Amino acid sequence: MKSQLKVYNTLTRQKEVFKPLHPPRVGMYVCGPTVYGKAHLGHARSAITFDVVFRYLKYLGYQVRYVRNITDVGHLERDADEGEDKIAKQARLEQLEPMEVVRYYTDSYRKDMARLNVLQPSIEPSASGHIIEQIGMIEQIMRAGLAYEVNGSVYFDVEKYNKQGHYGKLSGRMIADLLTGTRALAKQQEKRGPLDFALWKKATPTHIMRWPSPWGEGFPGWHLECSAIGAKYLGQPFDIHGGGIDLLFPHHECEIAQSQVVYHTVPAKYWLHNNLITIDGQKMGKSLGNFITLEQLFQGTHNLLDQAYSPMVLRFFMLQAHYRGTLAFSIEALEAAKRGYLKLINGLRALKKLVYTEDTPTNVDEKVVEQLHRNCDACHDAMNDDFNTAKTIAQLFDLLKRINDLKHGNLEATTLGKEAFERLKNTYKIFVEEILGIKEEPRLSPEALLHTLLKLYREAKEQKQYDRVDAIRAALKGQGIILQDMKTGVDWTYEV
Repeated sequence: MKSQLKVYNTLTRQKEVFKPLHPPRVGMYVCGPTVYGKAHLGHARSAITFDVVFRYLKYLGYQVRYVRNITDVGHLERDADEGEDKIAKQARLEQLEPMEVVRYYTDSYRKDMARLNVLQPSIEPSASGHIIEQIGMIEQIMRAGLAYEVNGSVYFDVEKYNKQGHYGKLSGRMIADLLTGTRALAKQQEKRGPLDFALWKKATPTHIMRWPSPWGEGFPGWHLECSAIGAKYLGQPFDIHGGGIDLLFPHHECEIAQSQVVYHTVPAKYWLHNNLITIDGQKMGKSLGNFITLEQLFQGTHNLLDQAYSPMVLRFFMLQAHYRGTLAFSIEALEAAKRGYLKLINGLRALKKLVYTEDTPTNVDEKVVEQLHRNCDACHDAMNDDFNTAKTIAQLFDLLKRINDLKHGNLEATTLGKEAFERLKNTYKIFVEEILGIKEEPRLSPEALLHTLLKLYREAKEQKQYDRVDAIRAALKGQGIILQDMKTGVDWTYEV
């Protein structure tokens, strides 16, 4: 019997059978990056996690609208309601306009995601492009009596809301405990309560990123954009809300509070959170200064690295652990991931060369076939168990053993029979390439190959092996490359 997809819902703290609100359509919203710096490993884990969710839901036949936002305004330092806007601060440091910073780091993020083979979301809206929607939400919250304006800023009244709703339902935190552990910040006097959060902030005279509003010129609070954007493109409620576990509180908790006031519902049915990457047992993150950018990883320029590691090695490294578990970063783990990735790709290359010969007599081994079907079923079962890519990869390595047996002649295709043989090929290829999104990366550059051929050409000439000389010339000419023998040595040029 085919298993059903189950997902772990942070809201209910249990695994649930996935039942979309409006099948076959699925709406998924994932919190995207704040674009004030280069993407790092934490960004990669969230993006890869929900890329696999996106891919697998599409594989199951769902029509998925995947929305991932770009935060380009309103995200203040330390995720607080006071301090400098992260993008405005970076613009000041680089002596650029804030939107120049936004454009540069958004482009950089997208290039890194493409290298990681992360599919583009269906819609990628920005916070600054949805100011009108955010102001509209604030006005509705104020009419409901759950927000108040002070000196041109607007705050959400958490304690008043909690009398009607339940602030903390997602994170499991209690208001009393939060109040006990809250430290008063120097500039929070204008708030009525220490847990209240900004819906709109008055812009200081030097604040460049500002928009007109009923409360004066300012900018929206960080939490508001996701509520407004999610509702606009996915409706209320939608199916899946995703993001890193570090966003669970207060960001996602505040999203729920805002949306319940305006739309009278929790914005999403299922809440999925990927866990953190750790280094030496500590969370890796930009705020802690112990992060590694993707550029540094791909070029091997960080002092924690011994060499460069490719995008697909990183993707495999991420997927060999379940997305809800912490992922410990180390050179040893990256090296193991590199070996594992290359084994999978070697299997994929071998698989594409395997052909079932129809006219060969069959000699099916039922035990071998039964085990192969169990491994194929287990790939699906693992993904249906809350997108467990770690178990899926383990099953793919079992299938890889059969592929290597076929490659080396230790197992005949006829021992499997045509149906099982084709299922082996299809399952391995689909799960590696389409669901896990792992692809082959060229190991040799064209320049390196050409350099090798030139070396062989020179050696053949010196040894007067003119048949090899002519063969190399002809092979390169077939690729539009002409060899030139000169007094200073051998060079090449494009054929015109």
